[in-house]
Amino acid sequence: MKWIVAVFLMFIASAGWSAEPPAPDLPALSGEVLEVLDVPSYTYLRLKTGDTETWAAIATAPVKVGTTVTIENAALMDDFESKTLKKTFEKIYFGNLPVAPLSDAEAKARIDSAHAAAARAKQEENSAITKASGADGRTVAEIVTSDAELKDSVVSVRGRVVKYSAGIMGKNWIHLRDGSGSSAYASDDLLVTTLDQAQIGDVVLVNGIVRKDKDFGAGYAYKVLIEDAKLQQ
Repeated sequence: MKWIVAVFLMFIASAGWSAEPPAPDLPALSGEVLEVLDVPSYTYLRLKTGDTETWAAIATAPVKVGTTVTIENAALMDDFESKTLKKTFEKIYFGNLPVAPLSDAEAKARIDSAHAAAARAKQEENSAITKASGADGRTVAEIVTSDAELKDSVVSVRGRVVKYSAGIMGKNWIHLRDGSGSSAYASDDLLVTTLDQAQIGDVVLVNGIVRKDKDFGAGYAYKVLIEDAKLQQ
């Protein structure tokens, strides 16, 4: 089993993706489930932890009231607004439930599938994508190199998803490329955060707000990105 995990990690490192900065080790949070709120992509849990209560959010999971759960990698966020629930949480932890270990066969199947998907994405990621139309249409390179001019503006950009990370700090994180820009000047890759879902290799039209010098804390800081994005395929 250990050799499979090691190979998987080596494969990710050699695939050429720029990983999100590693966050520091985060604590686990355990408690009895008092309330469950399910929304698309997420499950919100009100937990009794000792003599207090707190809220936590995880990727959608079948959790029942009365059970005891442990939330791993519990990152605290203050004054988080859920637009779906129309509720602001004064304090809420974002994390994940423990993952059951895979058998050797299951782990190998996932590695093979990831390898095939990455190979396809790597082959296509720098292919030219038709620029988004309209006055707010921009290429990846135009957004990255004009971040000061476009700061807090709404833009549209069409590109291919070359990396997808779900459920980080309550959002899905997407790296987008459209064939413009240069890797030497870090102008060929654009980060997008969204509540929408996508898959590696998808060509999507993104509409969102350009942010400059954004620091999410926990080691996540970016010179330019698009936030509050809506995706169309």
